[in-house]
Amino acid sequence: MAQILDSLPPEQPGKILCCYVNATSKMQVARISDVPNWYFERVVFPGQRLVFEAPREAHLEIHTGMMASAILSDNIPCNSLSFDDAVDGSDSQPVDSTINNKTNVPPILTKPEETAKPLKALV
Repeated sequence: MAQILDSLPPEQPGKILCCYVNATSKMQVARISDVPNWYFERVVFPGQRLVFEAPREAHLEIHTGMMASAILSDNIPCNSLSFDDAVDGSDSQPVDSTINNKTNVPPILTKPEETAKPLKALV
């Protein structure tokens, strides 16, 4: 069951359940600031999945950065992060196609001769 600390205002119609995955190697801050009388902000660690409830017209801002700085790296409409109707009991999948995309990651080198090569001195 999802824990919702900052519930939406009761007058907010059209709530949807959303999912965002931090597919980067950096810590991110996910923020929704375009909903009146409500502010949502969470830290999302690399590989972490964030499940949250939001109005359909809201936008999730993704801020990526280092220790003392952050850059707005994405602004995603929440309706593109929504789950299919989970009310019918079917297995639902996130609509966002970036969650399931594979990245080009080089294969892991497991043989010693692939990883430990002697250095040649230039004289």
